[in-house]
Amino acid sequence: MTPWPSEHDADAETHGCCRDAAAGPPGDDRLASDGGRTVETLRLSVPEMDCASCASTVENAVAGLDGVVGVRPAPASGRVAVEFEPSVIDRERIENAIERAGYEVPDQDDPAEQQRDVWRSRRALQTAAGAVLLAAGILVAVLVPAANPELGAPLGHSHDVADVLFILVIAACGGVILRSGLESAGELSLDMEFLMSAAIVGALSASVLFGEGLYFEAATLAVLFNLAELLEEYSMDQARTSLRELMDLSPDEARVRRDGEELTVPAEEVVVGETVVVRPGENIPVDGVVLAGESAVDQSPVTGESVPVDKTAGDEVYAGTLNEAGYLEIQTTAGAGEHTLARVVELVEDAEAAKTDSEQFVDRFAGYYTPVVVTLAILAAVVPPLVIDGSATLAVGGLSFGITGSWSAWFLRGLTLLVLACPCAFVISTPVSVVSGITSAARNGVLIKGGDHLEAMGEVDAVALDKTGTLTKGELTVTDVVPLNDNTEEDVLRCAQGLEKRSEHPIGEAIVEHASARDLRARAVSEFEAITGKGVSATLGGTPHYAGSPSLFEKLGFDLSHVHAATDGGVVTTKSRELCERTDCMDLLEGLGVDEVVMLTGDNERTASAIADEIGIDDVRAELLPEQKVDAVRELDERHGGVAMVGDGINDAPALATATVGVAMGAAGTDTALETADIALLSDDVGKLPYLGELSTRANGVIRQNVWSSLGVKALLVVLVPFGYVPIWLAVLVGDAGMTVGVTGNAMRLSRVRPD
Repeated sequence: MTPWPSEHDADAETHGCCRDAAAGPPGDDRLASDGGRTVETLRLSVPEMDCASCASTVENAVAGLDGVVGVRPAPASGRVAVEFEPSVIDRERIENAIERAGYEVPDQDDPAEQQRDVWRSRRALQTAAGAVLLAAGILVAVLVPAANPELGAPLGHSHDVADVLFILVIAACGGVILRSGLESAGELSLDMEFLMSAAIVGALSASVLFGEGLYFEAATLAVLFNLAELLEEYSMDQARTSLRELMDLSPDEARVRRDGEELTVPAEEVVVGETVVVRPGENIPVDGVVLAGESAVDQSPVTGESVPVDKTAGDEVYAGTLNEAGYLEIQTTAGAGEHTLARVVELVEDAEAAKTDSEQFVDRFAGYYTPVVVTLAILAAVVPPLVIDGSATLAVGGLSFGITGSWSAWFLRGLTLLVLACPCAFVISTPVSVVSGITSAARNGVLIKGGDHLEAMGEVDAVALDKTGTLTKGELTVTDVVPLNDNTEEDVLRCAQGLEKRSEHPIGEAIVEHASARDLRARAVSEFEAITGKGVSATLGGTPHYAGSPSLFEKLGFDLSHVHAATDGGVVTTKSRELCERTDCMDLLEGLGVDEVVMLTGDNERTASAIADEIGIDDVRAELLPEQKVDAVRELDERHGGVAMVGDGINDAPALATATVGVAMGAAGTDTALETADIALLSDDVGKLPYLGELSTRANGVIRQNVWSSLGVKALLVVLVPFGYVPIWLAVLVGDAGMTVGVTGNAMRLSRVRPD
C-alpha cells in the first residue's frame, strides 16, 4: 500500500482502526497598462464585415488613427477588437472611421440593432428598388419595344428608355458599391468592392464614350452584387447565431440584496461579494458560491453537462446557467464581464486570431490569385481583338474550342474576369468553418482557443491522459470495510469515524462522510494527535487507537500484507471514483483514428494499473515526476507526429505545454486553465474527449471541402470565360454569392455534432 498521500495523489488507501498499540489497522472594455500608457480594448459588432477583404478594409480604416494601438478584425464572427488609448481617441471616432469605410456599426446597447433583419436593411431596400427598375428596363427592351424609343444621342451615341432605366438602377443601388470601391482605391486594396466598382465604371464608360451598349451589364452587376452581399451577410449571420446565443445567455438584470432589501439592478453593476437572489426558473446572472438554498441547476450552456447538477451551500454556480426548481442566494465571486461565460465568449472571439495551416495557405494563394486574374482581365479586354481576326479555334487534346467576339464582347469578358478576381468564398471558407466548430464546441462545454488547435486536434494519433483529476475525480469514497475478530462493520466505522472526525485529510473526510451516511454515531475520543504524513492517533475508552497509512503500521511493527493476523479491529479501504468506462471513452477514441492511448501518472504502479485495467488503457506509465511526463509526451510526439495531453491544467502544465494540443479538465471558474490551455473541457467529464475528436476530425474535413470546392469553381469559371461560356451574372451568382452561401452552409453542419 502507498504511504499517506497528498490530496492530488490520493487514489487508493487502506486505513487500519485498532484498539491498542499491539493491534491496529468560469463589457466589452478592459483596461491595461502598456509601457506606462493606459490602453483600452473596445469590441464592436460590424455585421457587414463578412470576408477577408472586408476585414482588411476595416483594419486599414482604423489602424491609421492616432491613439489606436492594435486592430483585430474577425470577419467570421462579424466583430472587431480595437486596442486604443482613451486619452488620445474615443469610441465615437473609431466607429465613425469604420462607417466611413462603408460598414455599419450597430448600437451595442440596442438588441434590436444587434439582431437586425438583413432583408430590411437600407442596402436591401436599395437593392429591391434597383431590381424593380432592372426588371422594368428588361421589360421595355425585350417585351415592349414600342415603349423603348430613342431619347437622344449625347456624345454621338443614341440612348433609349431602357438605357435610362438601367442608369437609374446603378444610381439606386450602385452607390454603396462605388463608395466602398473608392475607399479601397485610396488604400490601394484590390478587394471585391474595388473590383466590382471598376467593372461597373468600366461598363458605364464604354457605353457612354464608345457606344458599346453595356448599360444592362452594369445595372445587372450592381443588382446581383448587392444581392450576393446580402446573401453572404445572411449566411454569415446564420453561422454567427451560435455565438450570439451564447452571449445572450447571461441575463441583463440581477436581483441583489442591499441594506436588507431586494433590488433589481443591471447585471454589470453587481460587484464581488454582493448577494444575488435567484428564483426558480431564472438564469443565474453571476459567477458565485451558494450561500443558502438548494436547487438543481442546468449547467449545459457553460459546461455542456446534459444532466442538471444539484447545488447546495458552498457549491459554485456560473452565470448563464438555469436555476430549475429551488431558491438560491449566491455570493458573487466575479465582477461584470469577468465571469466564466463572458471569458468563454471573449476567448471564442479571439480564437480567430490564430490562423490554421489551411487558412495560411489560402491567404498566400489569394495574394497571388487576385493580381493574376486582374492582369488576365486587362489582357482579355485588349489583346484578343487585336490578334484575332473574326474568329479562331483552340485545340486542347481531342477537343476544339472556338474563340470569337467583337471588342465589346471581349471587354465584357474582361469585366467578368474582374468580377472573378476576388476570391471571397475561397478566403472565407476556412475561417467560417473554424468559427462554426469553435462556437459549437463552446455550446457543448468545450473551449477551443484557436482554429490551429481545432485543426491540430483532428490530426493527433496519440492521447496521453493524466490519472488523478482526469480519469478519477480525486474525490475519495469508501469501497470496502473489513471487520476482524468479533467486530462488525459498524464497530469499525464508528471507531474510524471518531478518529477521523478531527482530521482535515481528504481520506479521513471520505470515511466520516461514509459513516455519517449510514447514520452511525462516532465514538468519543480524547488526546487526539495528527501524525504528519502518516495518519492520526487518539484515545478511545482509555485505549490508544490509530488510523493511517500502511507505513504508519509498519512503523508500529505490523505487517498489513497479512491483515487478518495483524489487526483485531478492521480495515477501511478508500478509492477514487472513475469518470469513464472503456465503452464510453476509450473505444470511441480508438474508433476516431487514435492509434495509442496512454496513462501518465505520478501515482504508484499498482494503483495506476488497477484504474487502467478497469477502463481499458493498456499503456500505463506510473510514478512519473513532472519532467518525466514531459519526456513521455515528447517521445509520443516523435513516434506519432502529434499527441494530445489531457490533464487538470495546473499540475500537468509542463506536459500540456509540450504536447501538440494541451487539453485541461474542469476549467469552468478556473482562470489558469482558461488562459493557459489550448483546449479546455469546462466540466470534469473526460467523456467529452470522443466528442472533441469527432468535431475536430469533421472540421478538418469541412475545411478541405470548402477550400478545394471554392477554388475549383473559381478556376473553372476563369478558364471558361474566354470562350464565352460564363456571362457576368453567372460569375456573380455562382462564383461569388453561390459559393459563399455554399461554404457557409457546409460549415454550419459542424453545429450538428453533439456529445453522446
